[in-house]
Amino acid sequence: MPRWKVFGSQYLRWSSVVTQALVLSVITFCVVLPLCCHRLLYSYFFIKSMYLDAMSDKVLQDSYNQGQEALRFWRSSSTATSARFTDIAKHPELLVTVVTARRPEGRDFHYLLQVMQRMTSLLGGCGERRCAEVLVCDVESGPVANEDASLLDGHFQVIRRSPAELRRSRERVNTFEKEKRDYVYCLRRGWELARPRNVVVLEDDALPRQDFFAVIKDLLSRRFALQTLYVKLYHPERLQRYWNPEPYRILEWLGFGLVGATALLLTLPYWNPFSFSFTLSASHLLFLTLYIMAAVELVGRHYLLEVRRLSPQLYAVSPATECCTPAMLYPGNSSLRVAEYLDGSFCVKGNAKDMVLYQMARVIPGERSHSLEPNLITHIGAFSSVRANPSKPRLL
Repeated sequence: MPRWKVFGSQYLRWSSVVTQALVLSVITFCVVLPLCCHRLLYSYFFIKSMYLDAMSDKVLQDSYNQGQEALRFWRSSSTATSARFTDIAKHPELLVTVVTARRPEGRDFHYLLQVMQRMTSLLGGCGERRCAEVLVCDVESGPVANEDASLLDGHFQVIRRSPAELRRSRERVNTFEKEKRDYVYCLRRGWELARPRNVVVLEDDALPRQDFFAVIKDLLSRRFALQTLYVKLYHPERLQRYWNPEPYRILEWLGFGLVGATALLLTLPYWNPFSFSFTLSASHLLFLTLYIMAAVELVGRHYLLEVRRLSPQLYAVSPATECCTPAMLYPGNSSLRVAEYLDGSFCVKGNAKDMVLYQMARVIPGERSHSLEPNLITHIGAFSSVRANPSKPRLL
């Protein structure tokens, strides 16, 4: 028999580690994971052409239904039921400010009403002592009033600019600069009214999760909170993958692969139903590490992060990412510093307020910024109040 045939047959036998590695990889990445993950929105195996439109339409319809339900809730609610939230106590442990503006294209979804309905539910579960004071900051400057914010008058304290401030806010500036000025206004007015120890700012399409206050409380008890400018409570799920320019994620990814591979190799001597020949050697450890790293990335890091919701203590804090500010925690008096930093910058496309904050935390000595994972809010806004909207919003 020719030598090459002997050599090839040795590698093709099931007892060969090379054959086992090849078969394991093919079955995992070409059969099992595609079958299991083709409907997972944030997986590489997600089939957009088959499922994206239907899933997007369903999410929009659900959001519309929830918005209509929230509208009925607030129209039927007695002001006596929630009027206790209109009185803002001085020096609360936490102030939650919800920034809102009218959304002409998304008015039937009533995002603000959904958020405040959830907030009412969460505050009702706090017991006699409030988890936080809540403020609605209506920054609408157009000729048509923000009807949703008006509906909340009498239930929550709603702050608006005075006529003189409103005239000044109508100065012709680009959309990103106006958004920044509105944000700064809400930060400062919230501080003037309550002088809180800590501040959370939510945009009006940032729906808090059920463990919102428990996680915030845990975050503020951690030592890092005394030394950070802000903590981002949301980052788009599509940007949470390992294959992103975030150095800490590469370390997490590598660590997960090493720990998983080591655990597998230590388990095989005791449980090995497929008679694998892997041993605790450097080459086998390297293969299984890469195998697990590939698997978790292709399935989607987002789904791995969801396991952390088991307890507030499991939520991870990491260096801040660039994008997006729908939910931000400002420990201590850092909201005042943030307002000052934003005031000193002029925002344009490509340098919106999220980028300004990210750069400030990087270049100003002594300032740090962090992100929380997994997300503490659900971003429900399919229609923006400040940017052009697509005719048919899609999840991706």
